[in-house]
Amino acid sequence: MPVQLIHQRFRSFITQLGEVSQLLMESIGSFRHQRPSWKDFLYQLQFIGVKSQSVVITTGAATGMVLCAQTFLQFHKVKMDTATGAVVSIGMSSELGPVLAALMLTGRVGASMTAELGTMKVTEQIDALRTLAAHPVDTLVVPRFLALLASAPLLTAESVVVGIVSSWWVGVNLLGIDSAYYLVNMTRYTDPPDVLTGLIKSFVFGAIIAVVSCHKGLTCQGGAEGVGKATTEAVVVASISILIVNFFLTLFLSRLFYS
Repeated sequence: MPVQLIHQRFRSFITQLGEVSQLLMESIGSFRHQRPSWKDFLYQLQFIGVKSQSVVITTGAATGMVLCAQTFLQFHKVKMDTATGAVVSIGMSSELGPVLAALMLTGRVGASMTAELGTMKVTEQIDALRTLAAHPVDTLVVPRFLALLASAPLLTAESVVVGIVSSWWVGVNLLGIDSAYYLVNMTRYTDPPDVLTGLIKSFVFGAIIAVVSCHKGLTCQGGAEGVGKATTEAVVVASISILIVNFFLTLFLSRLFYS
């Protein structure tokens, strides 16, 4: 019985992976034969990008302050207080900034997208679009996909900047680190590839959130209960995918930029 269950779940995983990949290719291919609706794109950009700033800024500020405090407490033992800024800057730029921003977007934007599309699916609004010769991918998925690709790197950059500034304030005003040494070490050891790594990751994470959330919404079944289940699955699957993909992106980009 356990073997059959594992086999069944593995087949389900492969099937869903193929469906998500197909949706991604359809979204990319739609640019060839139809221009996206700029009105829908700007609406999604405002909903995804502008309205997510408060969540992303709060996350970046809290992460920067905590990382600064924890790094200082450990570095103070070996008299390396002024190296705190470099660790915070590199960590926020290449790892914590893009990952935490993506997870916040998954919880706020991904869940909302899945619930919205799932409700349209169970109320047969998507079938109505097909009867009007409007492809659901072109009409519903592509504007959200483009908006997330555009918003994720900008929100990540905003989170990183706020996190670094917050860490500087904590380090200088609360922990007594010399401001000049803090800034000099931070700029000396933070290289452009560190910043570029974070932006590339955020771009990929935005695509993951969009495709997974839209797929779960478009394949939703079972009425209101199915919408809730699909929303939960979208958040969980997108979050786990982000964490797993982040590991492989870190290895790949480190070899690409530093080999």
